Amino acid sequence: MTTKTLIVGGYGAVGREAAAGLAGHTEVVVAGRNPDRAKHAHAIHLDLREPARLDAALDGVDAVLMCVEAGNARLARACLDRGIGYVDITATPSVIAEVETVHVADAPAVLSVGIAPGVTNLLARHVSNLAPGEPVRIGVLLGSGERHGTAAVAWTVDGLGREQGSWTADFPAPFGRRTVHRFPFSDQHTLKLPDVRTGLALDSRSSTALLGAANRPAVARFLKNPAIRPLTDRLFGGLHPGSDGFAVIAETGGVRASFTGHGQSRATGLVAAHVIRRLPALNPGVAHLEDLVDPTEFLTALTADGFELQLPQHLKNSRDVGPMLGR
Repeated sequence: MTTKTLIVGGYGAVGREAAAGLAGHTEVVVAGRNPDRAKHAHAIHLDLREPARLDAALDGVDAVLMCVEAGNARLARACLDRGIGYVDITATPSVIAEVETVHVADAPAVLSVGIAPGVTNLLARHVSNLAPGEPVRIGVLLGSGERHGTAAVAWTVDGLGREQGSWTADFPAPFGRRTVHRFPFSDQHTLKLPDVRTGLALDSRSSTALLGAANRPAVARFLKNPAIRPLTDRLFGGLHPGSDGFAVIAETGGVRASFTGHGQSRATGLVAAHVIRRLPALNPGVAHLEDLVDPTEFLTALTADGFELQLPQHLKNSRDVGPMLGR
């Protein structure tokens, strides 16, 4: 059992949800440079650039959940050196690549934890097992009505123009058929599959159209120009025309799997909490979530938190799908 968990960035949207999901399972301590923002939790000041503070923060800790992008590989190495389990929710391929270079193997370090990557990886692994060798297309539909922090908004703007292409994807009700625009989620780069691509849509069709226009390389370069970047971030951070509903799908060879619910931040935090609770049973070393857990078992466990899961069972007919689990 994990008895003490440190959540770095624990007062953010995802960190708060993870802390709530871990209540009753482990003592939670949240850490960051602004601990006064924490609510209803034991909070400490932590600047990862200060080794003495990091050593003190890790004292007596069994697991660390990383919810920010600031020295992730350095923190992962410090944790694994001490035999402390490490879980990271980053979706940035370059950050993940840095953590993957940590070769200490005294504890598990889990990457691709959250909705995308995370649930998307598990869905993609499931459908690719049913139709091996077929191209996999992942669709991520996020609720544009949900408010996100400045780091999440900046991540979205940074991703504009980095991947090209779009296609139509069929999401579960109430979303239906939508255009998705390829976006640099890390799942398509870390999944050990021959051809996998991830596309992004928003539940608001007008916001999705805006995203598609902004994703064009020339437009993206303009929006990320340092002279207007603050305005771009405010624009993307201030758009909330939709709901907080989300859906992710993975499809290949006529099979489709989906996971839906409300509250992307809540879902990411709960995925992380489930992983933290499983750390003591995982093998040491750095690995991605889909390489450590059974997709069906893990995703089914999440439905107890109010999410819905639909998994295909066989390939007799492209319309054949498994039962709907959840609410």
